[in-house]
Amino acid sequence: MAKQQIYHALKVDQDICYGCTHCMNVCPTEAIRINEGKARILKKRCVDCGECLKVCPVDAIYVEQDDLEKIFDYECRVALVPAVFTGQFPTAITEEEIFSEMKELGFTHVFQAEFMVDMINNLMNEQIAQNDEKPLISTFCPAIVRLIQVKFPALIDNIAAVKPPVDASAAFYKKMLCKQGIPESQIGIFYITPCAAKIAAIKGFGQNTNEVIDGVINMSYISNKLYHKIKNRKDSLKDLPVLPHLSSKAVQWSLTHGESDHMNGRSLAVDEIHNVIEFLGRLEDEEIPELDFLELRACDQGCAGGALLQGNRFLTVERLKIRANQLENDDEQNDDLQEYKDILQDKDLFITKIDPLPAMSLDQDFNEALKKMERIRNLMCYLPGIDCGACGSPNCQSLAEDIVQRKANLSNCVFMQRMMEKNRKLSGEHATRIIEKTWGNQRLDKDCSKKGAKNEGM
Repeated sequence: MAKQQIYHALKVDQDICYGCTHCMNVCPTEAIRINEGKARILKKRCVDCGECLKVCPVDAIYVEQDDLEKIFDYECRVALVPAVFTGQFPTAITEEEIFSEMKELGFTHVFQAEFMVDMINNLMNEQIAQNDEKPLISTFCPAIVRLIQVKFPALIDNIAAVKPPVDASAAFYKKMLCKQGIPESQIGIFYITPCAAKIAAIKGFGQNTNEVIDGVINMSYISNKLYHKIKNRKDSLKDLPVLPHLSSKAVQWSLTHGESDHMNGRSLAVDEIHNVIEFLGRLEDEEIPELDFLELRACDQGCAGGALLQGNRFLTVERLKIRANQLENDDEQNDDLQEYKDILQDKDLFITKIDPLPAMSLDQDFNEALKKMERIRNLMCYLPGIDCGACGSPNCQSLAEDIVQRKANLSNCVFMQRMMEKNRKLSGEHATRIIEKTWGNQRLDKDCSKKGAKNEGM
């Protein structure tokens, strides 16, 4: 496999960030540190799950995305829309209204990201039957794939070789447009994304999605824009687009249990990334036997809880379930699956081998890693175990790791500073300089305009 391009969609606006530590405390891979009063993302550890984006109180964390104007670089402009997008709108607003307004924004075509769900489901079940490494882990959530690469590399071989539906649907629709006589160079496919991890996946790592999808657009931005246009529209809609029928299975595929309910054998669904980490830890320790398939989602309620969704995740789930119940019960709506499969190539349906990216290992040399682990254990004898984050690291353990990796010092701990001052190994002035290096020169100055202070917002 060619060397993976590591791309991260999550960025920190250094002008807005004031080092509140909310992001650092919630990050599941401990990928954030505070330096000079600002949050810094450690790229090797980050899985683009978006937990930091969700909790930032001042919107200092943002996603790097494509501008909507980019679609006009192409004659044929396709919006690749996941089912959760329609779940952002009240049930009184129809799909036809939503997709028609998308054409008003400049898209010439709209296509559903879950169109190839039934084919993907069949391929996954075939792989479950053939796979010796159990359980098979879904590739649907790119944050989970990256999490396994970074934190659980021993489980790499459990990851399914089948691409998620969005990849296959994009490849299929581009080929269909080409068959209609549209030059491939004039076709631009833009995915309306519910999360940062899918931006990262499309733009760089792992599954070569960027060969088919030409850009990604923030779902929150698009849904807000469309909602206001629909509510303020006075004339009737014209040229209502007719899209292929989706099965109830496809509509619910991105939700928790959307995959696992349709897989053969013993299947489980786990959502929310901290729950996933706990479960994968037990799986790695071989505590969970006789499991055939694992559906893992970084977000609570699956994609309905994506960081780039404006609507409430529980209402989104309810709307999608209502929509699914209104569809025909025949989940195998695609009678032409073999025909569709013949149109696609293996590269459209299957991923190449995924390589581990072990960011948690202390050293590539095993003996050196053991020495570093021993040093960490010794350091933990002195650190207070309070996990306050005042050192700029998420907890005492991570500070000890940073010290061993020569990225921090024991004196970063404010409690150790007091002990060093008491034993006359550190002056008060030096301790202040250390705090200022972590938290910024003015962090200890009186400021009545900060959050919670008497002049907040003035």
